[in-house]
Amino acid sequence: MPSRTKYNNLTVGLDIGTTKICAIAVESDSKETLNVVGVGTAKSEGLRKGVVVNIEKTVKSIKKAVEECELMCGEQINSVYAGIAGHHIRGQNSRGMVTVYHNRTVTEEDIRRVIDAAQVLIPNDREVLHILPSEFIVDDQDGVQNPLGMAAA
Repeated sequence: MPSRTKYNNLTVGLDIGTTKICAIAVESDSKETLNVVGVGTAKSEGLRKGVVVNIEKTVKSIKKAVEECELMCGEQINSVYAGIAGHHIRGQNSRGMVTVYHNRTVTEEDIRRVIDAAQVLIPNDREVLHILPSEFIVDDQDGVQNPLGMAAA
């Protein structure tokens, strides 16, 4: 495996599918364009309908795709952005609400508390993979992307 650093801004994506596994390495330049510098594919083994049924075979397939990508781009890949899918993966909208007392500004702690409050509503048979707040509502003003520092009335 290569060990030198050839690219300044290397990003690697990994798509773990039921039929094949694909890795792609891209470098972003100063113009914010992406240049593909490596790809790798492998037959997907150990997966059925998006569910891992044989972890050893799945790992072997992932390694093969990543190693092929490493050879093409000449870089050792230490981390990837992985895409996962399947009938067992679902998005779920949830809401949380907390009180921010009058004449106070919204703090990072308030934002953490409202995100925690929204998680309480998720059923016990589900596992949170990622939390992506879509908006906040402050004093009936909706569509707020980042309430940090806003005054509570």
